[in-house]
Amino acid sequence: MKIADRDMMGGLSKGLRVIETFSAARPRQTIAEVAEGTGLDRATARRCLLTLAHQGYATWDGKFFTLTPRVLRLGTGALAAMPLPQIVQPMLDRLSEGLGESSSVAILDGPEIVYIARAAQTKIMSVGLMPGSRLPAFCSSLGRVLLAALPPEEARALLERQPRIALTEKTLTGISDIEAELARVREQGFALIDQEIEMGLRSVAVPLQDSYGRVVAALNTGVSVSRASAEALCAEFLPRLRALALELRPLLRRGN
Repeated sequence: MKIADRDMMGGLSKGLRVIETFSAARPRQTIAEVAEGTGLDRATARRCLLTLAHQGYATWDGKFFTLTPRVLRLGTGALAAMPLPQIVQPMLDRLSEGLGESSSVAILDGPEIVYIARAAQTKIMSVGLMPGSRLPAFCSSLGRVLLAALPPEEARALLERQPRIALTEKTLTGISDIEAELARVREQGFALIDQEIEMGLRSVAVPLQDSYGRVVAALNTGVSVSRASAEALCAEFLPRLRALALELRPLLRRGN
């Protein structure tokens, strides 16, 4: 449903854009950095940041702004109200315990993935992941599964929306190279990432389909390179992921 401009709150929209500029890579920002990240002028960015600080959603040391845990209130309610995390979490815990490795479920939000459920066994990434964490879709196994489920032109539009920064020396950043990988994912039904998102980390992901055959999320597990080769990862872990995806399919319906 299209909403008329006269019914929109411009100030709220700008404030949300400001919040979205903060990330694991940019946890502390100046007014100038937020202005650049949002496209707002410095005066508007400053007012938004000071408002967030006044309401307790950010702190300010005179130069840098940092979001506070209070901002989690904006997402915790949404996650709690989503049936999908509630459905997959017990099965994800069982899978992770059986594999002895961490596993996750994520959905696509623009050019990023958002973790909605996670069962951690050992920490294999330098960045701690939890429900609500975000990663670029273009170089993550979960993201490639979700991008591959889209029409190619829609996936390309998302790839073009965000800078594709190489996170390691193995990260694919060219759109044509990524599209070739997405085509491979569509054909084989899974995505394998070998040290593209972080050196020393391999992961494999499969789509989660609802009872209508629509891809609604992605499921993965990741291991240290010392734990398994790419071939062993597919041979040992992929069948377990596919089995769980098949088990979940009748439980997932439109609206989950």
